Amino acid sequence: MIDFQGTIEAIYNDLKQTPEKGIVASYIPELSKQSSESLGIHIQHIDGRTFQIGDWNVPFSIQSISKVLALSKAIVFENKRIWERMDVEPSGNPFNHLSLLEMEDGIPRNPLINAGAIVVADILITHLENPKMDFLNYVREITGDDSIDYNLQVAASEQQTGFRNHAAANLLKSFGNLNNDVDVVLDFYFHQCALEMDCSQLAKAFFLFANKGICINDNKHISSSQAKRINAIMLTCGFYDEAGEFAFEVGLPGKSGVGGGIVALLPNNFVISTWAPGLNARGNSLLGMQALEQFTTKTNRSIF
Repeated sequence: MIDFQGTIEAIYNDLKQTPEKGIVASYIPELSKQSSESLGIHIQHIDGRTFQIGDWNVPFSIQSISKVLALSKAIVFENKRIWERMDVEPSGNPFNHLSLLEMEDGIPRNPLINAGAIVVADILITHLENPKMDFLNYVREITGDDSIDYNLQVAASEQQTGFRNHAAANLLKSFGNLNNDVDVVLDFYFHQCALEMDCSQLAKAFFLFANKGICINDNKHISSSQAKRINAIMLTCGFYDEAGEFAFEVGLPGKSGVGGGIVALLPNNFVISTWAPGLNARGNSLLGMQALEQFTTKTNRSIF
């Protein structure tokens, strides 16, 4: 049996000695308050065992990681029709890039870049009676944790500085790929990205993707086929223009956020989440990427 606890302790102790810890995101002012010295690792095994070290229980803004959770809710409403409004191809560009959207007639490359996630937000607003509260309750339900909430300061900070998201939403609207009011969609989207969780809560939230659509409370939320497709999108698109590198180095489906979080999983085995706010040049957690590369190398556990 793999010594998960010993493995993550060795990784943690190694990375804490690393002088280069990345740069904390500052384009959303509220995020800049985090320390690049923070590092947490948490494993939620499919059999119920957990392993953790460091700042695993410190809440942080999950940012783009929330896009996967929103997609899992939207796919229930739209099923295969959702792919008429977005593609499933890697973008090869930063998460907030707009040129492809213009060239490809308002169809985002995938649901995990900002433009695609804004379309997903539009779908949720169409189908949910009270979108922000209903989505929050969904996240609380799949984790079994009613303490999870939005960080309203982060949401306000994003609203004040999210000019490229406003541009993307208006571009989508101009191509007829946004059904609701731009400001309403963006208000939901900014709150969605401002979800706050710690590594343990994040691992619980992604349990259903490792468990064929069944959450940690043993309730089925998406089909096994839908879980498979979402995992595939995470593998190819979860790290923007560094997705190939993550697949090459780590070999797990996963998703990053500019708040410094990363969550990855091995279907039918475990979910692992990391938090280290310092980012690399492509906007992914520097120590988080290194931790996950070391983890799959030391344990020989990946999809390959």
